[in-house]
Amino acid sequence: MTGPPGPSVWVTVLAGGSGQRFWPLSTPERPKQLLPLASARPLIAETLERLRDFVPRERIRILAGRDLVEAIRSATGLPESAFLVEPRARGTGPVLAWAAWEVARRDPGAVMVSLHSDHVIDPVSRFRDAVGVAVEIAVRENLLMTIAVPPERPETGYGYLRPGDPLRAPPGHRAYRVAEFVEKPDAETAARYMEDGYRWNSGIFVWPASTFLEQVREHASEIAPALPSLERGDVAAFFEDAGRVSVDEGVLERSSRVGSIDATFAWDDLGTWESLARHRDSDARGNVTEGDVHCGDASGNIAVAESGRVVLLGVRDLLVVRTEGATLVMPRSRSAELKRYLGTICDAPVSGSRRPPGSGSG
Repeated sequence: MTGPPGPSVWVTVLAGGSGQRFWPLSTPERPKQLLPLASARPLIAETLERLRDFVPRERIRILAGRDLVEAIRSATGLPESAFLVEPRARGTGPVLAWAAWEVARRDPGAVMVSLHSDHVIDPVSRFRDAVGVAVEIAVRENLLMTIAVPPERPETGYGYLRPGDPLRAPPGHRAYRVAEFVEKPDAETAARYMEDGYRWNSGIFVWPASTFLEQVREHASEIAPALPSLERGDVAAFFEDAGRVSVDEGVLERSSRVGSIDATFAWDDLGTWESLARHRDSDARGNVTEGDVHCGDASGNIAVAESGRVVLLGVRDLLVVRTEGATLVMPRSRSAELKRYLGTICDAPVSGSRRPPGSGSG
């Protein structure tokens, strides 16, 4: 497949973040999208590789704060013109509204695909095919499309959606209107969602830029009053006046013009240290290690040594990460709570460093 059919397609990549979810390996200056967590290349480079021969590079825009532009440019080779630099962090709702505004201004009638920079996707050919079908449906039905993922486990870290009335799709694809979005559930509810046919909300979006802006005006009271600033060309004022809100909460959960297509590819969101274990080989006792790590009578651990040596003796189910500046030790089962804990750690680098503005999850 050489590219999606129909109208011109632009791709925006959310590539900001605070560097907390993979702390201490990630920091505000080096958030996870700049780390080689799924392969030998940074996550952001893997994301852009999926777009090769799918859209021209001049129709790719990276959404990030100024502090990350040079690091991302170094990792990807993109020119500075490929960046939409956020003056301040306001969440995915305002930044995607700005991106849609820029796309519609430059290319009226264009379709915008929104990706995250920290996803793991395989195979690329099926990803491109699914996005191409989503483009077709979004234009034909004038919908905001998402790509949904049939759940593999009762995951409490993801949002879910409930499929509604079917939409016409090519053979091999299932598409439907979205009947309901639901927030991250507890374990019991997540298990029930699996039984009831709910889908994970992947955060991959496809929509005509003009349709998305119409829905922002109609539903997103946190964003709509700030849109006249974009008409005046005052991006700083737009971000000053817009409220902080996610695109899910501000638009998708409120709109009746949302559809979805099931992913036909494997998808994962590298959101916590636990997700790393799903993409790395383990030893015979279930230890996932990287760097100078030695295990003796140890099992089920995740251990990373970016600096120095880590030795695990007689322990199990721990997360141990050592860098030049900090060492983290915690129960592996609680790795999803790391971001919340970091706000209370005295003198932790994330609380002492300036957080760069930008979108993303860190």
